[in-house]
Amino acid sequence: MDINLIGVPIYYGSDIPGVEFGPKKLREKNIYGVLSKYHKVYDLGDLYVPTEIEENKYAYHPKMKYLKPIVEVNTNLAQQVYASLSSGSFPLVLGGDHSLGLGSISGVSKYYKNFAVIWVDAHGDINSYLTTETGNIHGMPLAAAMGVGYDDLTNVYFHGTKVSTKNVFIIGARDLDKGECKLIEEKNLNVYSTARVQEEGISSIFQDVMDKIKALNINAIHLSFDIDCIDSNYVPGTGTPVKNGMTVEEVKALLKVLGETRLIKSMDFVELNPKLDKNDETADLCMDLLDWTFKYIK
Repeated sequence: MDINLIGVPIYYGSDIPGVEFGPKKLREKNIYGVLSKYHKVYDLGDLYVPTEIEENKYAYHPKMKYLKPIVEVNTNLAQQVYASLSSGSFPLVLGGDHSLGLGSISGVSKYYKNFAVIWVDAHGDINSYLTTETGNIHGMPLAAAMGVGYDDLTNVYFHGTKVSTKNVFIIGARDLDKGECKLIEEKNLNVYSTARVQEEGISSIFQDVMDKIKALNINAIHLSFDIDCIDSNYVPGTGTPVKNGMTVEEVKALLKVLGETRLIKSMDFVELNPKLDKNDETADLCMDLLDWTFKYIK
C-alpha cells in the first residue's frame, strides 16, 4: 500500500497554539521510517495555512473563530485527499487540530459514494455556530460534514452533505455539550461513550459497529482519530484532555480490529500539541500508536 503523508499545521480550530507543530514533531520522530516498515510512504509535506492575526479571529463570523482560513485550508485538504485516493494511495492526514476532519471527509466523499466515518474522540465535534460554547471550529467538523451548521462549512469543497448521519460512528465520547446531546437524539447518531466501551468491551462495540456497516454495504471507512480519546493521564500534550478516557490498551485493541477489516482507506491523526507535552511523552505514544495501527491497515 502507498501512504501519502499530508501535514496540516493548523491551530485555528482549537485556538490553542502549539498543535500546529504536531506534523513537524511526528516527522522528527521519524514517522516516515516507522511507516516504511510496512508500506511505501510518500511525504507530501505540509498544506499551506494562511497567517491570521488573533485580533481578526471573529472577523468572518461573530460566533466562530478563524472561519475564513479554516474553510480555505479544508477546501485545499479535500482536494489533496481526493487526489490521493484517486491515485490509489492512502491519505494519512497529520494534524493540527480536528477542524481538518471536515476537509478529509469532503475529499473522501467525492471519491467514495458509500463510506463510513469512524470518529474516535473524547468529543463529538458536532456543534454548530448555534450551539457552540467556545466558538472553536474544531468542535464542529463532523456536524458540518453531516450537513449541520453554517453554509460556509457544510459546503466546503462541494455543495451539500458529505456523509449520511447513519454512516457516522463516534467512539470514546465523554465530553458532550448540550447542543451535541440534542443532535445525537434528533439524528439517532451512533455514539459509543467511553463508559460503554469499558463496560461492554472493545469486541462488543466493534461487532455492533461492523454489523451496522455491513448492513449499509459500506466499501470504505474514513478513520478520524483524536488522541484525546485516551485518558488525560497518558496524553499531557493535547489541548483539550479529558479524564476517564480509554486506556492505551483499549485504543490499541480498537485500532487493531479496525485495521483488520481492510476497510480503512484514509485516516486523520490529530491534536498532538508538542508545546503542552512533557518530555515528548505524548509524541512518543503517538508514534507507538501509528506504528501499531499500520501493522494492521493493509
